[in-house]
Amino acid sequence: MADWPARKTTGDRHEQAVAYALEARGWTVHLCGQGTFPAQIQNALRHTDSALRYFPDLIAARGSDLVTVDAKTRMPSTTSSRYAISRRCALAGLQFMGANAPVPLYYVLGDLRVLTPAEVLHYTCHASHPTSGAYHLISTRRAHLFDDVFGTITFQRSA
Repeated sequence: MADWPARKTTGDRHEQAVAYALEARGWTVHLCGQGTFPAQIQNALRHTDSALRYFPDLIAARGSDLVTVDAKTRMPSTTSSRYAISRRCALAGLQFMGANAPVPLYYVLGDLRVLTPAEVLHYTCHASHPTSGAYHLISTRRAHLFDDVFGTITFQRSA
């Protein structure tokens, strides 16, 4: 699944699944980030190293709580029990959190487990394997359960 349209379709489905899971836990969810821009802007962003490429996909509120979510699908690896998070994405996530504190940013992975950009860097800086390459590899055991971060289901969405 190397071409952009196929990756985009898969990513959109995952974002929608994450949004539904949040709504089922009482969060109000709104799309944001690159996926909300016109095709011409999305294309231009793909050709830049700007942190705007990695802007969170969703913003959600429950009461006075506010969070942002970057939905990351195609993870974990089916053979290594590790998540792969792009180094550029993790750096942009830290920049986003610094600029928008105290609003947290969560990576919600394909299995609905959760990590933060700071956790990605923390868990990989202590790794016993080389940390070179384009991706941080984090053990799936390090991720949080979705319910532990966002609460338990308060209603079932009808299909």
